[in-house]
Amino acid sequence: MKVVTQSKKVNKAWLNEHVNDPYVKAAQRDGYRARAAYKLKEIDESLQLLKPGQLVVDLGCAPGAWSQYIRRRLAPSGAAVGALDGAILALDLIDMLPIEGVQFIRGDFRVAEVAQQMHQALGGRRVDVVLSDLAPNLSGIGATDGARIEHLVELAVEFAIQHLHAKGTLVCKLFHGSAYQPMVSLFKQQFRVVKAIKPKASRDKSAETFLVGMEPGKR
Repeated sequence: MKVVTQSKKVNKAWLNEHVNDPYVKAAQRDGYRARAAYKLKEIDESLQLLKPGQLVVDLGCAPGAWSQYIRRRLAPSGAAVGALDGAILALDLIDMLPIEGVQFIRGDFRVAEVAQQMHQALGGRRVDVVLSDLAPNLSGIGATDGARIEHLVELAVEFAIQHLHAKGTLVCKLFHGSAYQPMVSLFKQQFRVVKAIKPKASRDKSAETFLVGMEPGKR
C-alpha cells in the first residue's frame, strides 16, 4: 500500500505541474496538440529555419504538434487550415490524427521497408529541413539507452544526408549521457555548421537537447 500511495502522490504532483505549466496553457490557447510546439518555435525563431515554399520532413511526429507548427509556418497567412505553400511529410510508429496538408506515414523508421516508403513519398525531391523528435523507450540502463539513442540519431543523420539539399538543415533530439559526445562528433563530421540548443520549453529536469546540423558535407 505504501508504494501505491507514493505513486499517487507522484502522479498528483506531476499532474499539478503539468496543468500549471505555461507552455501547456499556451498550447491549449493556440490550438497545439502538445507543448513541444514551443520547443520547435524557439529553435525556428532563433535560426530562421522554416519558410514558405519548403519541403519539410517530421520524424517522430505524433501527436503532431511539430507538424502543426510547420504547417502554420508554411501557410501564406500562418493559418492552421487553408492554403499551404510547401510540403510536409511526417512519420511515426503510432497513429496521428490528420493535419490538413501533412502527408503521414505510420511505421518504424528503423525498418527498411518503411524507410523506402519515405524515399518514395519524397519522389526524388530535395528536402529543406529534416526534424527528428525520435526517441527510444528508455530502460534506465545507461549503456543500453545510449546505444538506442545513438542508433536513432544515426538513422536521422543518414536520412538527412541522403535527402537534404546543399543548404538544408537537420534538427535532432538527443539526451545528455553516454551518447551525447559521440553524436556531436558525428554531426561535426557531416555538417558544416553545428549548434546545440536547449529550448526554454524543455523542462529543467529534462536531459534533452537538440542538435542542429546545417549545410551537409564534411567541414
